[in-house]
This record gives sequence, structure tokens and C-alpha cells, in this order.
Amino acid sequence: MNTPEPAGPSPELQISLKGQTALVTGANSGIGRAVAVALGKAGADVVVNYVTNPADAEVVAEEIRSGGQRAMTVQADVADEAQVQAMFDAAVREFGTVDILVSNAGRERNAPFHEMSLADWDAVMNVNLRGAFLCARSAVREFLRRGVRPGISVAAGKIIFTSSVHEVIPWAGHVNYAASKGGLMLLMKSLAQEVSEKRIRVNSIAPGAIRTPINTAAWSTPEAYADLMKLVPYKRIGEPDEVGRAAVWLASDFSDYIVGTTIFVDGGMTLYPGFESGG
Repeated sequence: MNTPEPAGPSPELQISLKGQTALVTGANSGIGRAVAVALGKAGADVVVNYVTNPADAEVVAEEIRSGGQRAMTVQADVADEAQVQAMFDAAVREFGTVDILVSNAGRERNAPFHEMSLADWDAVMNVNLRGAFLCARSAVREFLRRGVRPGISVAAGKIIFTSSVHEVIPWAGHVNYAASKGGLMLLMKSLAQEVSEKRIRVNSIAPGAIRTPINTAAWSTPEAYADLMKLVPYKRIGEPDEVGRAAVWLASDFSDYIVGTTIFVDGGMTLYPGFESGG
């Protein structure tokens, strides 16, 4: 059951990423899909990465093509070094280069800490942190090889990590996930510090409560939705398109002086609404 609250605004995108290629990992569903489609609508050609469900990835690619942009799908496990390199090689063969990386692929395997297996820990770390490292490394190597393309972008390349409000908010029962996102925060900042002099911009987007299939249980009934809203000062759930628009802005020259920053798309969740009264 959908909630009666209105969705977020859907303004037409005015930013142009024409002539640029974006690679989005985990782009066949949820936030990754919304980001890939938004980048395509802004004029970028898009590499749609997936691990499973190739038909879903092709639907995303076809939606991008229907808007006049080129798109390709590439199967790759971001935790596998050889597969990541092969994905970037395929993108460069097809489109000439990669200008924008959105390292979005992520996973959860939740358990009480004393019951969490090493396999659960490794599964989350391998995708959320190791995968982000491998994809960013391949992107940086391509950006350094190619350099700035005058008339296309003032930056040599842009990396956007999909983080989470849990890079700063502890999350009991999800220790592996929260630790991976906290690590991702310092990966992003340290990488930004290192490569910004090369005109490579590195930032993160940290979603809060977003209406995606992976968290249906948190918003699909009035009771669950009301409970969720206790954590969101703005009192509505976010939509995947809102994360997509943030990614388009961060990928554009309009945000060229934004370096090493996390943009929270969370309706104020990081304001810790439990402390809004009685302090």
C-alpha cells in the first residue's frame, strides 16, 4: 500500500552533460537506476552495470536510449578486480572514455553483532568498500590518462560515491553496513585530497529513507510509514529521482568547486530528530 503523502517535486533537468560518458554501478534497480536515467536525461551516454537480472539492466539502457543517448549494459561484480577492469575497458572501447563514475553498488547482510558471520561481514565490505575502491581506481587511471577535455568539462573526471546517512549515524544490527559506509566516507575524502590537484573531483551522496524496493517493509504500510517518519524531520520519504538529480548536479560543472563533500539527501535525518525536544 502506497502512502498518501505527495512525492517530491520533479522539475525538468536543465543541466547538460552532453558529450560525457557516465558509468553507474548497480544501475539496474533502485537508486542506481534513477541515477543512470537522470544522467541520460541530462545528455550523458551511460554504462549500466549489473550483476544479476540482465533484463532489468536492458530496460534501464533502453529508457536512456529512448531519450536520444547511447547506453550499454555490462555485467561485472565490483568486488572482482579483473571484472572491474574489463568493464572500464569495454566502456572506453564503446564510448571512447569515461568522464563520470557513480559508484553505487551496495549490499546489506544484517544480523545482531554476536551472531554476524565472517561471511556476512566480508560480503558487505567486499561490495561497499572494496568495490568502491576498485571502481574509483579504474576511473582515476582513465581520468589521468585522458586529462581535461576542453569544451566538455572543466574537470578531468568526476567520482560520486553512493554512501548513506549511516556514514555518520550508528546503526545497531547493521554494524557491517555502517562500518562500510564510515570507511567509504574517509575513502572519498582521502581520495579527493589526493587527486583534486589533477582536476578530478570526488564527492559522495548519502541518501536517507528513499522509496526503493529494497526497503519496502519500511514504507509500504501506514504503520511502518508513520514509524519511519519519526526519523525524518521533513515528514516524507524521499524518491529515487531526487538522488538522481543530486548526482546530475554533482557531475556537472555547476558544482565544480564542490570537492570532498558528502551531500545528504535525507529529509533531515542526520539532524537526529530524537533530540528535537526535551534538550
